[in-house]
Amino acid sequence: MSSDPLAAATPDRSYIPGDGRVRLITKMLVAVLAVEVALAALNAAFPPDMTRARHSSPVILDRRGAWLRALPVEDGRWRIRADLDRTDATFQKRLIRVEDARFWWHLGVDPVSLVRAIGSAILHGHPTSGASTLTMQTARLLEPRPRNVGAKLIEMVRAVQLESRLSKREILALYLTLAPYGGNLEGARAASLGYFGHEPSSLTDGEQALLIALPQSPEARRPDRHPEAARASRRAVLDKLVRSRAITTAAAEEAGAEPLPRRAPFPSLAWHVAGELARAAPPGQASVVSTIDADLQAKLEPMVAAVAASQGPDATAAVLVVEIKTRAVRAAVGSAGRDRPGGWVDMTQALRSPGSALKPFIYAMAMDDGLVAPDTQLQDNATRFADYQPENFDRVFHDKVTVREALAHSLNVPAVATLEKLGPETFAGRIEATGARLARPKAQLKEAGLALALGGEGITWRDLVMLYAALGDGGVAKPLAWTETDAAVRERSAGTRLVRPEAARQVLDILREAPAPKGRAPSPLTRGGPSMAFKTGTSYGFRDAVAAGVVGGYAILVWTGRADGGARGGLTGRDAALPLLFDVADAVGAPASAPRPIAPKAAPLGLQKLGGEDGPRLIFPPDGASVQVDALGPRARGLVLAAEGEGVTWYVEGRPLDPDPVSGRAIWKPAAAGFYRLEVVDARGRKAKARVRIKGG
Repeated sequence: MSSDPLAAATPDRSYIPGDGRVRLITKMLVAVLAVEVALAALNAAFPPDMTRARHSSPVILDRRGAWLRALPVEDGRWRIRADLDRTDATFQKRLIRVEDARFWWHLGVDPVSLVRAIGSAILHGHPTSGASTLTMQTARLLEPRPRNVGAKLIEMVRAVQLESRLSKREILALYLTLAPYGGNLEGARAASLGYFGHEPSSLTDGEQALLIALPQSPEARRPDRHPEAARASRRAVLDKLVRSRAITTAAAEEAGAEPLPRRAPFPSLAWHVAGELARAAPPGQASVVSTIDADLQAKLEPMVAAVAASQGPDATAAVLVVEIKTRAVRAAVGSAGRDRPGGWVDMTQALRSPGSALKPFIYAMAMDDGLVAPDTQLQDNATRFADYQPENFDRVFHDKVTVREALAHSLNVPAVATLEKLGPETFAGRIEATGARLARPKAQLKEAGLALALGGEGITWRDLVMLYAALGDGGVAKPLAWTETDAAVRERSAGTRLVRPEAARQVLDILREAPAPKGRAPSPLTRGGPSMAFKTGTSYGFRDAVAAGVVGGYAILVWTGRADGGARGGLTGRDAALPLLFDVADAVGAPASAPRPIAPKAAPLGLQKLGGEDGPRLIFPPDGASVQVDALGPRARGLVLAAEGEGVTWYVEGRPLDPDPVSGRAIWKPAAAGFYRLEVVDARGRKAKARVRIKGG
């Protein structure tokens, strides 16, 4: 004891009441923080394995949401990414109510369910109810393990990890992507399409109950193999929904009586482009809305297959249909079928020779530069350009012709002469400035040559149809759009100017004058019909037969040939591709446009000389043609007849046909289907005859 009374009365400053509790709390907080840091480190060091989630396929949809194609994953399994926005909302609610009622509230593990499951197991001596949440089930689907206590503890840890990384909607979508539904079906979308034939956007009560029941025992409850087990499991889910008041008893009875489904094959439309879009989709994207029109695609695929089959066992074909306004690809047939030679190859992306199909762009650029006009006269005779001497396809020269006639009849020498004036390097540079690629044969020099005019360089059909779409858009080139998102961007974009609008319009007017395929009506002469501007091309050795057209707001390209590039005997673009081009245009249903004149305003000198003194020339309908009409009789729109000659008069079965009082044209309205004899007589009494067949609508 201190002898100093002041020292005794002074408190000990080294001790503060409560200081021990502060130290304890501090230590506890440090310990908690250390545990959190350790858990965070472990969580980062040992994350959940998301490999199976990444190895899933998006669904490629058509422009209106119809399923085109999805890609299988490992072992041919259909693991289709769930799209909650396209999945029945009622189904989602009922799934959660049956499988995990507190899904939106727990952190991966539901303590209430866990305590109940443990208590029930102790009471009965064995597990009688599960405690797995949807998050825990998702963890098990990501990393499958044997069903034991250790695996269950790991699932709990993984569930907490998933909850810390993903939102609840992402976890639900992941479950609906990975859940097994029997066989090689994984995910609610695959199951809905495989069993019900439609997307899970709208499901009946019975369909919902079956999709909820199947993942718990997918093989034992498969409706196509074990119908009684499937029916019983569906009934059990419906009973749970009745008890939870999610469905009425009457509705449950009706749902339980629904017939069980059978497994159906998956759609596989636009196989090549849909696969291309699926592979290019960003990770995690569930759906890609393409520009493809499924109805049109479904019409064209068998049409293309039939044409290829008619051209030989090694033949295949391809078609592209592009909406000019948006550059949206509305149909893309990459081959004539995967059962044909080379059918797995997308021929719309193959580099092939376009033959004469680039000629319209030579003349368009020449007009744009003021080098020629539609009625400029050109020489069509044997001409040597340095070491290059082209010939016409039929080996016949026509002396003096106009640009209009040279392009409409695809004469080679005038096209090469025009390209020489324009400059092949200038031409190639302007083509490639649009994004199109011209591929030169390895044996040639790097510079473009005059053979460009006749298909001496390769191009893909995608690039070629892009160029024809530019002609239909006033000379503005834009890339093709393969998704609806891209199509909206293309419509607003300025694009790249290829030629001025007047040059594009003049070339299209000339292409509308080209002779139609045998047996087909020239569309400008069919009253109210769409006006087709088209060009054909045939490559060396008849390897490629191509026809491209612009009609009613669409650019269309058709190709036939062999996938291996082999030669074919005598199949030209006009014979092998042009008829299909007209058929595709009919299938597209292009809106009608105003008829355009089929002949020049004034007869060019070349035509006057070539025509000689043989009298009138009957243009439409040609001799031996079969013409399909929409209606017959006096109320029909009728057919506009056309002939070349001075002061011509038309006769049908010997009776004169009076000109239309409004337009002054010869319009014939057949009274009935059948064969007719037509005759045209000019002012000098010279005649031309034709026998045609009229088919009723």
